[in-house]
Amino acid sequence: MLRTYAQVKEAISSGDTVVSIFDGYLSAIKSNEHLNAFLEVFEETGRAQAVLVDQKIKDGTVGKLAGMVIGLKDNLCYKGHKVSASSKILVGFESLFTGTAVQRLLDEDAIIIGRLNCDEFAMGSSNENSAFGPVLNPINNKFVPGGSSGGSASAVASGMCTAALGSDTGGSIRQPASFTGTVGLKPTYGRVSRYGLIAYASSFDQIGPLTNNVEDAALLLEIMAGSDEFDSTTSTNNVEAYSEASDNIQNLKIAVIQESLDMDGLDPEVKEKINSVIDKLKADGHQVDPVSFPYLDYMVPTYYVLTTAEASSNLSRFDGVHFGYRNEEAKGVEETYKKSRSEGFGPEVQRRIMAGTFVLSHGYYDAYYTKGQKVRRVLQNRTNEIFKKYDFIILPTTPTTAFELDAVSDPISMYLQDIYTVHANLSGNPAISLPLGNHSNGMPFGIQVIGDHFKEKEMLGFSKQLTKAEDK
Repeated sequence: MLRTYAQVKEAISSGDTVVSIFDGYLSAIKSNEHLNAFLEVFEETGRAQAVLVDQKIKDGTVGKLAGMVIGLKDNLCYKGHKVSASSKILVGFESLFTGTAVQRLLDEDAIIIGRLNCDEFAMGSSNENSAFGPVLNPINNKFVPGGSSGGSASAVASGMCTAALGSDTGGSIRQPASFTGTVGLKPTYGRVSRYGLIAYASSFDQIGPLTNNVEDAALLLEIMAGSDEFDSTTSTNNVEAYSEASDNIQNLKIAVIQESLDMDGLDPEVKEKINSVIDKLKADGHQVDPVSFPYLDYMVPTYYVLTTAEASSNLSRFDGVHFGYRNEEAKGVEETYKKSRSEGFGPEVQRRIMAGTFVLSHGYYDAYYTKGQKVRRVLQNRTNEIFKKYDFIILPTTPTTAFELDAVSDPISMYLQDIYTVHANLSGNPAISLPLGNHSNGMPFGIQVIGDHFKEKEMLGFSKQLTKAEDK
């Protein structure tokens, strides 16, 4: 089972063809069908791409990702292939173009193997909100893989592809990475183009990789990152050679958010692991200090006020008229809207659309949305203050390990799963979840590193250092 790109390259240099590697992943997908990670396998186009890459290898004209087999979260557009955001409202819809991030991977000879299950419109923390059924955690099938990029995390953890792309609005890459023992990277807001990503909350969404090691995440980010004429929110900042990030970093100043460790719901073993990592860092000569971030209780409410408002606006285009699912019995425009949307959207998406519509409504806009934006600015300012003194912030990715299917039925309890991950989305900082913890219950959990804006190279180098220290 080829779990990393280094292993793929080694297999190719030993005489394996890209087609045989692709077929190996197809076999892994077939034997893991019960996980419900893939909604569709692109067997025909994937094999055709593999044949093309084999020829390029012979010709010596191959790209940086030759033989890397990648799965796409089902909210990323790939021309001529279906995309549904795991929602009934987009069943049968075929993308008319390829998103920038996906195209940049294809240009370097990556092979797209299929589209991966997710929470509907990327709204969820367990991958139980998909219109096509829940995804299972490959480590223990009784547990959820996290969300919303649960299919991506499950596929990477079980070896069904070398890497996968997800999207992260409030932790949707990092939280499932924590639950499945994989690496999940959310870039700085604007680092990767959102063109071709079905929007949930446009000022929060970022595309990022899920991989089995830091090196693969760095390589994928390096190729996807950079400005894009199709997305005005992308940054023109120079894209560094992330794949060359050095783990030989000394005398760092690291902040640990004290409130995150003092929280009642934090699993004692997760806390113990964080403290163990802190001790190792100090022993290696780094300065590690507790810092106060007294806004922990405000982050999830602020996040949901702002993201539901943006979702209400973004999802208004799915109206049963222009494209996608339409109720055939409805008479007139209003009834078409009502029936198509109420039948096409699942309960969680409906809940967030209604909450967002309320937040934006006359008389409540200033009370909720405007106030939410002010709180977001306070959170950003405090985060920037921390980075004036420190290189990185360390905190848990999730308060616990993965929970069992159907174990969390209360929406508020589910929203609180994002308590540690929404910070980086509200402030726009890059963040990564590293699989550094193993619980006595047999499940993995992640440690999260947040970096300063556009300091991905330093963050990835530090991440390599942390994972190497763990391997010793």
